[in-house]
Amino acid sequence: MPTRLPIRPCGLAACLLATALAAAPALAAAPALAAATPAIAASAARARPPEVAAALARAGANASEIERALAEAPEAQRASMEWLVAHMPAADLASLDAAFLLAHVDAAWNAWRSAPWRDAVDEALFRDAILPYASVSEKRELWMPSLRELALPMIEGATTPAQAATMLNNALFAKTGVKYSTKRRRADQAPSESMESGLASCSGLSILLVDACRAVGVPARFVGVPMWTDGSGNHSWVEVWDGARWRYTGAAEATGDRLDEGWFSGRAAGQNRERPEHAIYAVTWRDTGLEFPMVFDPSRPRARAVDVTDRYTAKPVEIPEGHRLMRVVVREGANGPRVAGTVRVFGESGAAIAEGRSRDERRDTNDHLELVVPDGPIRFEFEGVDTEPLEAKGTTDGFEVVLPAPRASRMVGSNAGASGVDADTDAADPKPVAALRAFLKNGTVADAANADFAKAPLSKADAGRALRILANAAEDETKASDKAAFDARVLELEDGTKMPFWYAVYGDKPKAGRSLWISMHGGGGAPKQVNDGQWENQKKLYRPEEGVYVAPRAPSDTWNLWHQGHIDPLFTKLVRDMIAFEGVDPDRVYLMGYSAGGDGVYQLAPRMADRFAAAAMMAGHPNETRPDGLRNLPFALYMGGKDAAYRRNEIAREWKTALADLAAKDAGGYPHEVTIYEENGHWMDRKDAVAVPWMAKFTRNLRPKKVVWLQDDVTHGRFYWLANPEPKAGQRVVASVDGQTVAIAEASGVARLAILLDDSLVDLDKPVRVEFGGRTLFEGVVPRTIGAIAATLADRGDAKAAFTASVEVVLPGE
Repeated sequence: MPTRLPIRPCGLAACLLATALAAAPALAAAPALAAATPAIAASAARARPPEVAAALARAGANASEIERALAEAPEAQRASMEWLVAHMPAADLASLDAAFLLAHVDAAWNAWRSAPWRDAVDEALFRDAILPYASVSEKRELWMPSLRELALPMIEGATTPAQAATMLNNALFAKTGVKYSTKRRRADQAPSESMESGLASCSGLSILLVDACRAVGVPARFVGVPMWTDGSGNHSWVEVWDGARWRYTGAAEATGDRLDEGWFSGRAAGQNRERPEHAIYAVTWRDTGLEFPMVFDPSRPRARAVDVTDRYTAKPVEIPEGHRLMRVVVREGANGPRVAGTVRVFGESGAAIAEGRSRDERRDTNDHLELVVPDGPIRFEFEGVDTEPLEAKGTTDGFEVVLPAPRASRMVGSNAGASGVDADTDAADPKPVAALRAFLKNGTVADAANADFAKAPLSKADAGRALRILANAAEDETKASDKAAFDARVLELEDGTKMPFWYAVYGDKPKAGRSLWISMHGGGGAPKQVNDGQWENQKKLYRPEEGVYVAPRAPSDTWNLWHQGHIDPLFTKLVRDMIAFEGVDPDRVYLMGYSAGGDGVYQLAPRMADRFAAAAMMAGHPNETRPDGLRNLPFALYMGGKDAAYRRNEIAREWKTALADLAAKDAGGYPHEVTIYEENGHWMDRKDAVAVPWMAKFTRNLRPKKVVWLQDDVTHGRFYWLANPEPKAGQRVVASVDGQTVAIAEASGVARLAILLDDSLVDLDKPVRVEFGGRTLFEGVVPRTIGAIAATLADRGDAKAAFTASVEVVLPGE
């Protein structure tokens, strides 16, 4: 239950606060309502925004209190109350009463509307940086009325929010007697706890200053770094809005009338957002997909966050004479969410004059790409496409332009165009697509596959629009569900199997996204410490010129550590997460491994060939696997000629012959490279590192005209553009596409097959024929549907591997 600020039992601060605290309105305990009042009934009958309805559902037994708060909020404050409810943490929805919410929202609203600088604070900023009743995980209490009475005299004469913030920081802590101490009871103290003891951590000091600022209508927020780059600990401070941009200050670190100064300024400038633990985060109540790292107590509920590292690490902008500062925002339409991507600016002569990356919603709402450009005519290019500004307006520092970007810009590569993914238009969505948008506000991509609207046929353009919507929803789901595990560098399956991983990022990020290199260590059948040592060695064994190099730690220490059944879903999850969190291009994922890791490549590459652009096996043993599935996957094999254990060298020579024979009999199939270093044993003196540039030449061929699919002992339900609803070990399928005909040449042990299609394989506006053994199994137009897109997308979280249509055929018995 929220509480009022208690009076500190002794000392000067208690005397100074007594009058102000006594004036705070008391909170009546509001028992659950036995029956809805007319106002509540009328409120409940109104159509609620989906996010508010979802919050009421999460409130459980406390829903009547939340509904009462919504019903009794004054008309002018109702939208803000709805916003607050929609963004409240789950624990607060289940515990806070209507009296608390009504009192707090009213106080926050009045603080905002009565501030001299209210015109510099729009409603969106008010809701995110004045309205919230908490910053992180501190105790919930009604602090605003009392802190307002205490703080107002401290800011007398202030005409800007920045001026008020510095005046508060100069006077607040001396007035209350609160000072920094490591002997405070907890890090995330509420204002009452800090003032009662007079002691607080940097987090507690920051919470107190944030709340005092908000109480007088100054937008403020809690900021912190989980770990300094030298590993010396974490720190928290405060950001305040100065009427045009965010500025920072250290709580209880008065700097006169100046902002953007503090003992930590130099250290903050050296942080690195490429490492999550070294990034700088600001707390927000908006839905961003990021969480504020609660390093002071990881067990506490986490707040949402925005990454503000770039603003602290950027060098001061110098604007030469004849130039101007330009802020660039790229949005999906004039009022849509922000999109990250490469922006280039060209001058009148056609030469490029500036370049940078725009910010997406993971960054601060008010932080945008800033470029210095010369006066005169300019044109813009976003992700390589010329674009005209949607809007241009003057700002305090220069001018701001808003560029348009379709959500398709987040889906790069050949499949985007092939699947009909094009720019959003102003035309209204067709009914199935509109229904999809509405469904995804509360439903998942996987559930969308089975919805009634998902069966309706779509045009090529509408299928592209649906794919774009679903792809972004799937990425958002991944960010929400996998963020904690990804940051912890440990992936886990539902059965509890865990796979730690390490990675490093090399080179500049290409426009289409980074490459991904999955590198499996050796060992196996050995004590844990031996395999741990092999893992450490694998981290240093290879280095691509560009890309994300990942060295996972095998979940087990058994001899077959890299080709057990849990590896396939773990690698699927790893690739999906790397797409979402590191901007990996799924068409440039490479697999490699040494010794026992090479065993894994032998096994995984044929059965997961449609996931990779190329694979390289070093010093491994294939066991029972066969190369049939490698028809469309460039495969390299490196072996020491003297590596005689388990006949590795002899088997490598046999595979060299087998791959050459397969390639000779199947034009265009089985691209390969086999090198035997005759002078080497099991260790090849790093000669095998030539595999990295060899693989880098290839991109994934996800829609080949011919597929050879041999099920291993670990089976899969899908391979390239084929799906098998009843996979069994040993099944073999050979199929090809020629024009509008899909010919199944072989289907050993298979009763049913689904053919996955899109407009890059066939023309879906024309009839498609599926043949087997001289018989026509299907002939007709295969509709594009949301169901097909959602099902194939949910399967892997890879938008490029999504198909827009599917037809299932029954194969006649032998």
